[in-house]
Amino acid sequence: MKIITLTLNPAFDMHCHTPAFAPYHENLAEITALEAGGKGVNISRALVACGVENTALVVLGEENGDTFKRALAADGISHITLAVPGRIRENITLHTDDAPETRISFRGFAAGPALLEQVEALLAPQIDDGTVVTFTGSLPGGIGAADARAFLCRLKASGAKIVIDSRSFSLEDIAAVRPWLIKPNEEEIAMYSSMQVTDLDSAVPAALALRQSCADNVMISLGGAGAVLAAEDGACYTARAPKIEVKSTIGAGDSAIGGFIAAAKEGCTPAEMLQRAVSYGSAACMAEGTRPPQREDVEMLAVQVSVCRR
Repeated sequence: MKIITLTLNPAFDMHCHTPAFAPYHENLAEITALEAGGKGVNISRALVACGVENTALVVLGEENGDTFKRALAADGISHITLAVPGRIRENITLHTDDAPETRISFRGFAAGPALLEQVEALLAPQIDDGTVVTFTGSLPGGIGAADARAFLCRLKASGAKIVIDSRSFSLEDIAAVRPWLIKPNEEEIAMYSSMQVTDLDSAVPAALALRQSCADNVMISLGGAGAVLAAEDGACYTARAPKIEVKSTIGAGDSAIGGFIAAAKEGCTPAEMLQRAVSYGSAACMAEGTRPPQREDVEMLAVQVSVCRR
């Protein structure tokens, strides 16, 4: 099984620190981290860290794309890039000792539906029957959900297993594609369903309803509580997350998708796929910032994740 992650709207995440932030004044800050990000890149980074082969296809703004490519190479991510005019968007998070963090986000490059045709041309020779293609994160300006939906339907018709984790799509858009996997979190379930989801038990009927209407596999992630999987075999499973020291939740959901796909690549059962997803996501929370889960942490946590068939 080949794994290809798509990131059409990547971002640079810069974290800075200053002891005290004074509005309307000059503030001297120290850059503590500069990371090349995007949900697809996060999935690829998690897979690479755990020894799972994959390819990231990333659209880059010409003005600062070289820096992004160097970051992909430094993380050992096999990648295909497509350059467009403009800049990759940048997010600045300012951390202080005495106040909540402040976040400033800049707009990135804009594109158009022709970009999807270029991406499709690059993907065509890469896709075999059963290749997993992840479509995660936001769409760049100039590309609408209808364009992206048609693009994914064409990929699916070519034999790809589609994974969607994007707020750019409505539930109707997702149902039109009927992807292999979706991974809504608690907030997204509230957008997609009239059911109130507060714990694993209440997530079960919501997952089953979504699987019936719009996806082959529905995995609902509930943070520290764990996750629920309504699988394509018709069964439903719950997994309780292990107790860990949380350092950062950034990218944990992306890592969970990576774990699910990694287990599928090995031919695991749905219960094992859910267990691996929760192990990846929990291990990611043990790492600072957007750093990926470490293989030894994933293996340690896997035995602590209890999965039950519902």
